[in-house]
Amino acid sequence: MTALHPSPDVHSIPAGPSPAGGLARPLSLAELHALSDAPAPAETPPNPGAGIDYELFLDCVHCGLCTASCPTYVELGDENDSPRGRIYLMRAVTDGRLALNREVRRHLELCLDCRACETACPSGVQYGKLIEPFRVAMEGQQGEAKTHDWFHRFVLFGVFPYPERMRKLLIPARIAQKLGLVRLAETLGLLRLLPARLRQLVLMLPPPAKRLPALPEVTPAKGRRRARVALFTGCVGDVLFRQTHWATLRVLVENGCDVIVPKGQVCCGAIHFHAGAGEPARALSRTNAAAFNAGEFDAVIVNVAGCGSMLKDYGHHWHDADADARSRFASSVRDVSQFLDELGLVPPPDAVKIRATYHDACHLAHAQKVREAPRRLLAQVPGLSLVDLPESEMCCGAAGTYNLTEPEMAGRLSRRKMENIVKTGAEVVVTGNAGCLLQMAREGRQQKQDLDFVHPVEVLDLAYRGGAQSREELRRKLD
Repeated sequence: MTALHPSPDVHSIPAGPSPAGGLARPLSLAELHALSDAPAPAETPPNPGAGIDYELFLDCVHCGLCTASCPTYVELGDENDSPRGRIYLMRAVTDGRLALNREVRRHLELCLDCRACETACPSGVQYGKLIEPFRVAMEGQQGEAKTHDWFHRFVLFGVFPYPERMRKLLIPARIAQKLGLVRLAETLGLLRLLPARLRQLVLMLPPPAKRLPALPEVTPAKGRRRARVALFTGCVGDVLFRQTHWATLRVLVENGCDVIVPKGQVCCGAIHFHAGAGEPARALSRTNAAAFNAGEFDAVIVNVAGCGSMLKDYGHHWHDADADARSRFASSVRDVSQFLDELGLVPPPDAVKIRATYHDACHLAHAQKVREAPRRLLAQVPGLSLVDLPESEMCCGAAGTYNLTEPEMAGRLSRRKMENIVKTGAEVVVTGNAGCLLQMAREGRQQKQDLDFVHPVEVLDLAYRGGAQSREELRRKLD
């Protein structure tokens, strides 16, 4: 059996009891079926499946077509770590036939929530509507809430959602990068002295970029106005990828859009929600719905796939007095590639002469169902050679903050992704998600691959502003 063990006391689900009461081997599909006949545990904590529409469980017909698209199943070959296996586990817990013990929790937590299974499923199973509320509901049971974990409490929840805090706390890291101290510490093996998740965070940090000013609150369209849009800037995206926000703004303006950047906006809440902290995410959603008065704009534009997926899902995550306002807001959200494709791209005049490949960010391709729009836009860039990427829709291991909390599985997937990238012979990798850019760039540095990683809108922006006759020119202009 192949298994991931983030700590010595975490094991895989047993197929049957061993003499010590532990797990002897992973459950097979037939044994997962048998869970429905197992006796209910004598005592059960609050049921995490109680608030889920039970019909969503029944949509799964257990055909197994999802397994080939599931990153954890592909890597581990364990039915417990497949979409249908996890649905069995959640349903058995919901039915009261299986205790929500540490082993069950482990298999559910190992899910990347990439939702590739939704793309593969012929029955239309809405897996995200199962795994996300289930994990939120199970959070805090058995005294294991992530708010009790120092990394989640002080780093993921305490720093990441707040851009100004993050900028200030990054100052020492940036100084260390510029002095070469991070590279020296890595070479000498000193980074191994850090806690594993902090070490991952240090290695994930991209090289220092030119400091850019905040985006203006209002930027008028160039030429005839075709739309009035609001731009969502988020948290980590604004700190580490402000250049992408500027490129997005310029491209929208070139395409006849008035661009408004509302001051009251905050983090989308995905960091909290995907870690099971539902109430902080609800509070952030309420603030965003108020900041973006949906009726004032033709669309709310997002350039980070993970944020876009979360914002579009505001309407069904919570059913309270603010549900209508969140739903109206959610219905106006568009990924920038989706929006430009629907609007009709003004043809960019300048050539970008590079060989590139496109990686499908999971929360763009699977959660938002936006696959062809970025490719259609890139196909209109003169001089750009776009090469198909094998397993383009397989997760790179980023999955929000998964690469920090599950570094072993994330590392497996990023190495698999890099192997496929290298096969293409591309010089530049294009993708529509900040997390993917960070994850793949880190893997590229680790493997000493000479590659650049950019957002599609950065390529478009370059094609409106003089283009690039070589990769070296592209690098200079994007720095």
